[in-house]
Amino acid sequence: MTLLAATPKTAGASFLARADATDWDAVRAGLEEYGCGSTGPLLTPDEARDIAALYDDDSRFRSTVNMARHRFGEGEYRYFAEPFPRVVTELKRALYPRLLPIARDWWARLGRQAPWPDSLEDWLAMCHAAGQVKSTPILLKYGAGDWNALHRDLYGDLVFPLQAVINLSRPGADHTGGEFILYEQRPRAQSRATATLIAQGHGLVFATRDRPVRTSRGWSAAPLRHGVSAVRSGQRFSLALVFHDAA
Repeated sequence: MTLLAATPKTAGASFLARADATDWDAVRAGLEEYGCGSTGPLLTPDEARDIAALYDDDSRFRSTVNMARHRFGEGEYRYFAEPFPRVVTELKRALYPRLLPIARDWWARLGRQAPWPDSLEDWLAMCHAAGQVKSTPILLKYGAGDWNALHRDLYGDLVFPLQAVINLSRPGADHTGGEFILYEQRPRAQSRATATLIAQGHGLVFATRDRPVRTSRGWSAAPLRHGVSAVRSGQRFSLALVFHDAA
């Protein structure tokens, strides 16, 4: 039985265990140094393939974006419709409480009020009350020559400052190229790009909009954007998890 068909209790326990097994000190260290940090495996290879295989099932999605048409790059992505595949729901529930302390700490350093409650469901209810009611989990598909321009996934006034992407394909086997790119504008310094090749089933946590960096004047916010380098061969699928909904 694949996880897409597993019971909620089994799926939830499985993903909580995987989140617990992640070295969150290492994730936080990566976020502090580069603005992104790698998790351990969050999906098995079979689960990753099962999610990628949903791409052609129109009933699973609320909208499809052709990146070239909107000058976002080359390739295509689709926003999942509710109800989500159970793997999407359980991944978000497992990751949110791990990301929340980092988010609150970042906002405290920047002198900002942290609006996020302990519960993901309560946070999404706040988004919906503010008019951000559209679902934001994304399934992305890249072929040879496709790429994703630098951007931010903001969608409205209410923003969670961390998000995650999971590679569903095998680097070096299913595709070459397609590195995740994070571009940071550092205060009073030259900008920096960080490239990460994400293993199949592994995740990368990264800053949604900006992050605190220490300067001679204290803590400052360094803006970031993310994208994907050109896929040189093959096909690459990924799952993006944004923790706020869209207006």
